[in-house]
Amino acid sequence: MTETATLTDTNQTTEHTIEQLAFLAAEAADDRKAGDMLLIDISQVSTLADYLLIVSGFSKVQLRAISGSIIDKIEEQLQRLPLRTEGQDRGGWILLDYGDLIVHIMMPEQREFYNLEAFWGHGQVVPLPQAS
Repeated sequence: MTETATLTDTNQTTEHTIEQLAFLAAEAADDRKAGDMLLIDISQVSTLADYLLIVSGFSKVQLRAISGSIIDKIEEQLQRLPLRTEGQDRGGWILLDYGDLIVHIMMPEQREFYNLEAFWGHGQVVPLPQAS
């Protein structure tokens, strides 16, 4: 695979397209009024993924709306679906795994309890473009 890999190639993508994926997910979450969005670059501290996006939703309906918005926008603009999803039926915490990017959509109670920000504190926080 070459440096010009596309996002449909799940094994390797360029750094630019990974960041584009992360920003697009954040934009889609913002479209559904997600709160407390945090993007963390974990590429230097983990082989799990390159980025984590952690956002809050304030009801189970909003969590599903945020998740749907992210999935739809990334599929529409980048022709890419998550490799795995968890929690869609349970509520409280939805996880979207895009390989290079893992999105955590959490109710405030779960976010406070699990405190992923502290767990991944060695990662680099990436400023997000201003919300609309």
